[in-house]
Amino acid sequence: MPARVAYQGESGAFSERAVLVLFPDAEPMPCDTIRLTFSRVTSGEADFGVVPVENSQAGSVNETYDLLLRSSLVKVVGEVVIRVDHALLAPPGARLEGIRRAYSHWQALAQCEEFLTSHHIDPVPVHDTAGGARMIAERKRTDEAAIASVEAGSRLGLTVLAEHIQTYPDNFTKFGVIGTKDAGLGTADKTSLVMTGDDRPGSLFRALKPFADRAVNLTKLESRPRRGAPFEYVFYIDLDGSAEDAHIAEALDEVRLHTSMLKVLGSYASSKGPV
Repeated sequence: MPARVAYQGESGAFSERAVLVLFPDAEPMPCDTIRLTFSRVTSGEADFGVVPVENSQAGSVNETYDLLLRSSLVKVVGEVVIRVDHALLAPPGARLEGIRRAYSHWQALAQCEEFLTSHHIDPVPVHDTAGGARMIAERKRTDEAAIASVEAGSRLGLTVLAEHIQTYPDNFTKFGVIGTKDAGLGTADKTSLVMTGDDRPGSLFRALKPFADRAVNLTKLESRPRRGAPFEYVFYIDLDGSAEDAHIAEALDEVRLHTSMLKVLGSYASSKGPV
């Protein structure tokens, strides 16, 4: 049977594209929220989930990271980077100069802020890019548009009023694969983890030094507030290599001596480039 893969969004969303790149024969399972995507994987309704992790313009998707921290069952088991090209979509007969509001996911709106501002279009956030396009197709108002992919617009009979409207042409979103088992996507060469310092001067330096001592390359280091602990922070880290590699396993053992919490979110095959 084909794998059942949950994703946040509707048919035509960029997250669905990520599913089909990673699992060409999968049965995609659209979900209204990222939280529901996690829930379907945890419950076994879906074999895997595909969730947005980070956009090259708008930054990290905080909800995904918070859910990874709290989940006791789900791990990151893969990733893919998708080129995101936004278009302004409207019902037939609409004209660009007549558009007053644009509906889309808040990250897509942020990525197109310069275009919207220059055309005096008010951004209206909705749960998903493809969902916004569906709503515009149903409402048929010529003063409203959606920001989504050209493919989503063509499925719904919408007119493309403008293409490539993101502020920076090179716009990419990294999607993570979540699951409770190996997804068979390749040899693990990347690890994601989260940690909290032990609240002593120099604790972050001491926690990172074991990686430097073993020439482990850190590709991401980001601090985020710790939920339920005001003004305390957790650090999300990506590094080259698998947690099963001997030198990385040794480094993690030493890091634990200088942290109050350390959780490996997963070791997986890294994306080899955008698609």
